Amino acid sequence: MAANGELYSPLVSDALVILGAAGAVIPIFARFRITPVIGFILVGLLVGPAGLGRLVPSQPWLYHFTISDPAGLDLFAEFGIILLLFSIGLELSFGRLWQMRRQVFGLGSLELLGIGAAITGVLALVGHSLGGALALGLALALSSTALVLKITSTATPVGRAALAMLLFEDIALVPIIFLLGAMGPNAESGFSAIAGTIGLGFAVVAALLVGGRFVLPPLFAQAARTKSPELFLAASLLVVILASLATAAAGLSPIVGALIAGLLIAETEYHVEVEHITEPFKGLALGVFLITVGMSIDFAVVAQNIVAILVATVGVIALKAVVTGLMLRVMGARRGTAMETGILMSSPSETTLIVLTAATAAQLITPNTEQFWQIVTALGLTITPLLALAGRSLGRKLDGALPSAALPDEQVPRAIIVGFGRVGRLVADMLQAHGKPYVAVDSDTDLVTDGKHQGYAVTFGDAARGSALDRLGADKATAVILTMDEPVATQRLVRKLRGEYPELPIIVRARDTTHAAELYRAGASQAVPETLESSLQLSEAVLVDLGVPMGPVIASIHEKRDELRIKLMEEGGLKEKPSLRSSSLRERPA
Repeated sequence: MAANGELYSPLVSDALVILGAAGAVIPIFARFRITPVIGFILVGLLVGPAGLGRLVPSQPWLYHFTISDPAGLDLFAEFGIILLLFSIGLELSFGRLWQMRRQVFGLGSLELLGIGAAITGVLALVGHSLGGALALGLALALSSTALVLKITSTATPVGRAALAMLLFEDIALVPIIFLLGAMGPNAESGFSAIAGTIGLGFAVVAALLVGGRFVLPPLFAQAARTKSPELFLAASLLVVILASLATAAAGLSPIVGALIAGLLIAETEYHVEVEHITEPFKGLALGVFLITVGMSIDFAVVAQNIVAILVATVGVIALKAVVTGLMLRVMGARRGTAMETGILMSSPSETTLIVLTAATAAQLITPNTEQFWQIVTALGLTITPLLALAGRSLGRKLDGALPSAALPDEQVPRAIIVGFGRVGRLVADMLQAHGKPYVAVDSDTDLVTDGKHQGYAVTFGDAARGSALDRLGADKATAVILTMDEPVATQRLVRKLRGEYPELPIIVRARDTTHAAELYRAGASQAVPETLESSLQLSEAVLVDLGVPMGPVIASIHEKRDELRIKLMEEGGLKEKPSLRSSSLRERPA
């Protein structure tokens, strides 16, 4: 109870409003298959100081239905973005990130500099000073990491391109802020400060990368031994917060530390449990961030400048979509992928608000200009989910050959192949050769289009999101075969399928025996380690070619296979040894 005798303190009252909003918004919008992103922003509009908050002086009872301390939510909003970048790191790996280096520093730098130059030029022409136009150009060129990666999947061409550009923007945020500070009329520190911060930042990142590889495995192993979910959660949040504080202390953005923490944990065997246990906190904290976006929109200012705000919002979105789409086309992306990515990345970002604040502090723009573009940014963030839907629809129409209604007959029980790369296509060939009905689904429009042209029963869809497998008849499928080379996404999908369809046969492609054991624990019926089969066949060929008799070769390979079966049974929590069959050797009974 508050000291003044009121039932609720401001902190408790705001917490109740947020939790009540989450409990109402998520189910309602899920029922109508609308992203809750829009719902949270609308809640911010409603309960913020510019919404019902205006009526509190005349209607005191509304105090319990409004946010009384908007500034107090900023920390939780930032924490939501930190957890989002942490979860992205969990889905990546250092190998995949290294493969993306050309996209991140090639496509990402071109996108940011190209859009920044275009917006700067337009604003300079309409009367802004060159410094102010550059500050606004760089701010508005940024796109929303929090929303874009929430909407799209990094397994798709659109998601991969968006991730590369967003990663570069996050890396470039600190140099942008230092640049604006150096350009200000009262700047005392020049580019030497930027160089010092970058050097210190690299040292901190290197320390995190080296130290994390030695510290994290024993830390999480100890937490796992206690079998305490609370301790496991505490260890996860401790790693995220310490890494974020380390990069923030070095002058970098805290989200860089969160991303590194996710990448480090992704290299351990505990990444699936960490992702699962932190998911609810990420969703709630991200919801708080979206509520703060809604609260930043002042209806009075919007009403006074409605025409200018609409023109500015449409202009920024159109310019960013065109520039991003053209760059992707020049770099070889399909027309539909370029259009969808361009539209998805066209809104300003939550980090735009940070850069606008820095530009105002450097006296490059006035407070009134900052407020105007803050409203434009908030409106752009609000309509981002709608832009994503429009971009997806236009992209599919532009590509052609991907009609959403052309789904296979759901009445015929058939196998569902998830992923139509080289492995998925080979599985489809074998099923077709033996007269077994199937349908394949993939989120890569290039693979789907090529497959359709070659006569395969393949359709577009993201099996990891929404109800794609439900629409393809997973409830009566003869089997679901997962062929994707995405370990985290595969385990998550196996767990989801096993929970929804307890009797469904789930056959999964695994990277190795350790990954196969994790898939068995998640609920896979069969997990086939591709490195195991290729290694055994290679060993067979080498030994025979070296003159070892076939009999001893077969015996030794069966012995090694049985060792691996026992290991899989123990690590996967199975009641009996799984069947591991080579395509060239018949397995003897154990």
